[in-house]
Amino acid sequence: MDSDVIVVGAGLAGLAAAVELVGLGKSVTVLEQEGEQSLGGQAFWSFGGLFLVDSPEQRRMGIKDSHELAWQDWLGTAGFDRPEDEWPRKWAEAYVDFASGEKRAWLHAMGVRFFPVVGWAERGGYTAQGHGNSVPRFHITWGTGPGIVEPFAQRVRQAERDGKLQLKFRHRVDQLVTTDGVVTGVSGTLLSPDESARGVATTREALGEFELGAEAVVVTSGGIGGNFDLVRQNWPERLGKPPKRLISGVPAHVDGRMLGIAEAAGANLINRDRMWHYTEGIENWDPIWPHHGIRILPGPSSLWLDATGKRLPAPLFPGFDTLGTLEHIMTTGHEYTWFVLTQKILEKEFALSGSEQNPDLTGKDIKLLLKRVLPGAPAPVEAFKKHGADFAVAATLPELVAKMNGITGEGLLDYETVRAAVEARDAEMDNKFTKDLQITALRGARNYRGDKLIRVASPHRLLDPKAGPLIGVRLNLLTRKTLGGLQTDLDGRVLRADGSVLPGLYAAGEAAGFGGGGMHGYRSLEGTFLGGCLFSGRQAARGVAKEAAG
Repeated sequence: MDSDVIVVGAGLAGLAAAVELVGLGKSVTVLEQEGEQSLGGQAFWSFGGLFLVDSPEQRRMGIKDSHELAWQDWLGTAGFDRPEDEWPRKWAEAYVDFASGEKRAWLHAMGVRFFPVVGWAERGGYTAQGHGNSVPRFHITWGTGPGIVEPFAQRVRQAERDGKLQLKFRHRVDQLVTTDGVVTGVSGTLLSPDESARGVATTREALGEFELGAEAVVVTSGGIGGNFDLVRQNWPERLGKPPKRLISGVPAHVDGRMLGIAEAAGANLINRDRMWHYTEGIENWDPIWPHHGIRILPGPSSLWLDATGKRLPAPLFPGFDTLGTLEHIMTTGHEYTWFVLTQKILEKEFALSGSEQNPDLTGKDIKLLLKRVLPGAPAPVEAFKKHGADFAVAATLPELVAKMNGITGEGLLDYETVRAAVEARDAEMDNKFTKDLQITALRGARNYRGDKLIRVASPHRLLDPKAGPLIGVRLNLLTRKTLGGLQTDLDGRVLRADGSVLPGLYAAGEAAGFGGGGMHGYRSLEGTFLGGCLFSGRQAARGVAKEAAG
């Protein structure tokens, strides 16, 4: 054996597993097909959101939360309805226990800190037992994605210096080695060094081959979001035909290769048609990876129109139901939609997902952060408004619609249809009560202190010149997360199709659907991806140690 355990993938799940394994006395080899600059994987690029329940941050913001309420929301969101959801549901319950219990204290001991205002993602808009978060639970890591990666990366580096762990970059695993039905190692290709910046697509030039042995192999290689062919191949029938045009929220190396490699070795891959793709994607005007897109994290005030100018039905409002909105869009015959908003809404409600799009939070710069409560949009948002291919700005509605049609070149937006939707919405502002559920929702959101402070603009007419100029934003479909994955038990052991354990093989993170092969079910409550990597990585490590101890 070259080490006790091989971890395939140096993203957040892999780092969490490696740190836990070293703490349990195991020697570890971490293999990563990318270079050293990509340590931490996708998590580095994230906004750093974490799902926590009944946290001190929530209580300080006047939020009353509980394990029972979180579990009700999770079940209403996941929609578990398949026989193979047995393990995913067990993982979901264990994760909600974790998020309601030791998660925050464990991370705090690691050095992780949180922004004091808790965000309200996936608001739902249905009944109490339906999809969505009943209360705000989206805790932003101080330092965003790098802030959650760094404590684990530091510990991995220290273990390497101590001789307890080896980091092998540019090692691409091509096969799981099995001996008498037991996974005993990996073989693959040694790739040529490539010093391209983090996130940039790297060369696949081969220098040679390698083979390594271990008592256990933990697959933490991520999902399929950067592989459009696999996304389309696994696209669920319930959402209609796969989209022809996609932009990518993840680098090209998020290719899903290890899922097929594990399946070829006997692993059971389940719920492959469950995915999490965003409907508010915009093309990055300064791209890092191929087809690079950024997700708008919207407040609830923008008017959401389909490609022809028709308003999306309730409760498909910004930030309410990602998958429900995607499902509706795929019935319209077009693969993009529009936000119509004002400068006033842009300044208060537009946030951009991604560590690089939030220099104040990522850089832990309090002076820069305080500018968020002052007039004006954050600099990265203004940069997209100025340079982004999806943005139109105009003083009047006819001019705006003409510019929006100019973006697509299709001329699908009918001015009269857009005008009617905007004027009807504006007419609902005359009273404090309304039949328009979006207006009710945005007024209700401002009852939450965090939304009123930094997230939701004061209600106003879109055609109010004082709130202008008017802004139109084309919204594209943005690939992001794989919700299905390798089926695992609560120890992270990978299972075969007959439910038996595939000895020697473990999985965690997105490769395992964040646990069990799909602990989110059909939908996510958000803030659960990074936490799912951490929890499942730790669980798999403990499972390895438990198995070794007999």
